[in-house]
Amino acid sequence: MEAKNPKKKKEVNKGGGQRKEIDFEQFEELCSDQCTEAEICEKLKVTVKTLNSRLKEQYGEGFSKVFKAKRKLGIASLRHTQFQLAKKSSAMAIFLGKQLLSQTDKGEITMKGSMNISKELEEMSTDELIKECKRHGVEVPA
Repeated sequence: MEAKNPKKKKEVNKGGGQRKEIDFEQFEELCSDQCTEAEICEKLKVTVKTLNSRLKEQYGEGFSKVFKAKRKLGIASLRHTQFQLAKKSSAMAIFLGKQLLSQTDKGEITMKGSMNISKELEEMSTDELIKECKRHGVEVPA
Protein backbone atom coordinates (compact mmCIF):
# COMPACT_ATOMS: atom_id res chain seq x y z
CA MET A 1 0.00 0.00 0.00
CA GLU A 2 1.23 3.46 -0.90
CA ALA A 3 1.68 6.05 1.80
CA LYS A 4 -0.30 9.23 1.19
CA ASN A 5 1.60 12.49 1.13
CA PRO A 6 -0.50 14.92 3.21
CA LYS A 7 1.22 17.94 1.57
CA LYS A 8 0.32 16.92 -1.98
CA LYS A 9 -3.04 18.33 -3.11
CA LYS A 10 -5.16 16.32 -5.48
CA GLU A 11 -6.38 18.37 -8.47
CA VAL A 12 -10.14 18.34 -8.60
CA ASN A 13 -12.07 18.92 -11.81
CA LYS A 14 -15.15 20.84 -10.81
CA GLY A 15 -16.98 19.69 -13.91
CA GLY A 16 -16.31 22.85 -15.87
CA GLY A 17 -14.60 21.05 -18.69
CA GLN A 18 -11.36 22.09 -20.30
CA ARG A 19 -9.64 25.25 -19.01
CA LYS A 20 -10.14 28.18 -21.38
CA GLU A 21 -7.07 30.28 -22.02
CA ILE A 22 -7.13 33.90 -23.17
CA ASP A 23 -4.98 35.55 -25.80
CA PHE A 24 -3.95 38.59 -23.76
CA GLU A 25 -2.54 40.41 -26.78
CA GLN A 26 -5.98 40.15 -28.42
CA PHE A 27 -7.63 41.16 -25.13
CA GLU A 28 -5.50 44.33 -24.93
CA GLU A 29 -6.27 45.18 -28.56
CA LEU A 30 -10.01 44.84 -27.88
CA CYS A 31 -9.64 47.13 -24.86
CA SER A 32 -7.81 49.72 -26.95
CA ASP A 33 -10.69 49.52 -29.47
CA GLN A 34 -13.02 50.46 -26.57
CA CYS A 35 -14.98 47.17 -26.72
CA THR A 36 -17.34 46.43 -23.85
CA GLU A 37 -16.81 43.53 -21.45
CA ALA A 38 -19.63 41.59 -23.17
CA GLU A 39 -18.09 42.21 -26.62
CA ILE A 40 -14.67 41.08 -25.41
CA CYS A 41 -16.13 37.91 -23.89
CA GLU A 42 -17.97 37.19 -27.15
CA LYS A 43 -14.83 37.69 -29.22
CA LEU A 44 -12.65 35.59 -26.88
CA LYS A 45 -15.40 32.96 -26.49
CA VAL A 46 -15.33 33.02 -22.68
CA THR A 47 -17.77 33.91 -19.92
CA VAL A 48 -17.47 37.06 -17.82
CA LYS A 49 -16.49 34.87 -14.86
CA THR A 50 -13.71 33.17 -16.84
CA LEU A 51 -12.46 36.49 -18.21
CA ASN A 52 -12.23 37.99 -14.73
CA SER A 53 -10.49 34.89 -13.36
CA ARG A 54 -7.84 34.97 -16.10
CA LEU A 55 -7.35 38.73 -15.71
CA LYS A 56 -6.77 38.33 -11.97
CA GLU A 57 -4.22 35.61 -12.71
CA GLN A 58 -2.45 37.68 -15.39
CA TYR A 59 -2.71 41.24 -14.05
CA GLY A 60 -3.76 40.83 -10.41
CA GLU A 61 -6.92 42.92 -11.06
CA GLY A 62 -10.45 42.43 -12.37
CA PHE A 63 -11.89 43.66 -15.67
CA SER A 64 -12.74 47.25 -14.78
CA LYS A 65 -9.26 48.20 -13.54
CA VAL A 66 -7.42 46.37 -16.32
CA PHE A 67 -9.76 47.79 -18.98
CA LYS A 68 -9.32 51.33 -17.66
CA ALA A 69 -5.55 51.05 -18.07
CA LYS A 70 -5.55 49.26 -21.43
CA ARG A 71 -8.18 51.45 -23.11
CA LYS A 72 -5.87 54.47 -22.84
CA LEU A 73 -3.69 52.97 -25.59
CA GLY A 74 -6.60 53.21 -28.02
CA ILE A 75 -7.46 56.76 -27.01
CA ALA A 76 -3.86 57.88 -27.55
CA SER A 77 -3.78 56.10 -30.91
CA LEU A 78 -7.05 57.72 -32.00
CA ARG A 79 -5.85 61.16 -30.96
CA HIS A 80 -2.62 60.64 -32.94
CA THR A 81 -4.60 59.57 -36.01
CA GLN A 82 -6.87 62.62 -35.74
CA PHE A 83 -3.89 64.97 -35.57
CA GLN A 84 -2.34 63.30 -38.62
CA LEU A 85 -5.65 63.69 -40.49
CA ALA A 86 -5.88 67.36 -39.47
CA LYS A 87 -2.72 68.03 -41.49
CA LYS A 88 -4.57 66.96 -44.66
CA SER A 89 -8.22 67.63 -43.85
CA SER A 90 -9.53 71.08 -43.02
CA ALA A 91 -12.72 69.47 -41.66
CA MET A 92 -10.68 67.50 -39.09
CA ALA A 93 -8.63 70.58 -38.22
CA ILE A 94 -11.85 72.56 -37.63
CA PHE A 95 -13.31 69.70 -35.55
CA LEU A 96 -10.20 69.51 -33.35
CA GLY A 97 -10.14 73.29 -33.01
CA LYS A 98 -13.71 73.25 -31.73
CA GLN A 99 -13.10 70.30 -29.39
CA LEU A 100 -9.71 71.23 -27.98
CA LEU A 101 -9.46 74.99 -28.43
CA SER A 102 -13.09 76.00 -27.77
CA GLN A 103 -13.33 77.55 -31.22
CA THR A 104 -16.83 78.17 -32.59
CA ASP A 105 -18.55 79.06 -35.83
CA LYS A 106 -20.03 82.55 -35.76
CA GLY A 107 -22.63 83.43 -38.34
CA GLU A 108 -23.11 87.06 -39.24
CA ILE A 109 -26.21 88.77 -40.53
CA THR A 110 -25.85 92.15 -42.18
CA MET A 111 -28.93 94.29 -42.61
CA LYS A 112 -29.90 97.28 -44.68
CA GLY A 113 -32.75 99.37 -43.37
CA SER A 114 -34.18 99.92 -39.93
CA MET A 115 -36.80 98.30 -37.78
CA ASN A 116 -38.23 98.43 -34.30
CA ILE A 117 -38.02 95.08 -32.49
CA SER A 118 -39.35 94.65 -28.99
CA LYS A 119 -37.67 91.28 -28.31
CA GLU A 120 -33.96 91.43 -27.48
CA LEU A 121 -31.78 90.39 -30.43
CA GLU A 122 -29.64 88.15 -28.22
CA GLU A 123 -32.71 86.08 -27.32
CA MET A 124 -33.67 85.43 -30.96
CA SER A 125 -32.59 82.44 -32.96
CA THR A 126 -31.16 83.08 -36.43
CA ASP A 127 -34.43 81.92 -38.02
CA GLU A 128 -36.48 84.24 -35.81
CA LEU A 129 -34.22 87.18 -36.61
CA ILE A 130 -34.44 86.58 -40.38
CA LYS A 131 -38.23 86.24 -40.15
CA GLU A 132 -38.49 89.49 -38.17
CA CYS A 133 -36.23 91.30 -40.67
CA LYS A 134 -38.36 90.16 -43.60
CA ARG A 135 -41.56 91.13 -41.78
CA HIS A 136 -40.23 94.69 -41.47
CA GLY A 137 -39.05 94.79 -45.07
CA VAL A 138 -35.36 94.65 -44.22
CA GLU A 139 -33.21 93.04 -46.92
CA VAL A 140 -31.54 89.85 -45.68
CA PRO A 141 -28.75 88.42 -47.85
CA ALA A 142 -29.02 84.75 -48.76
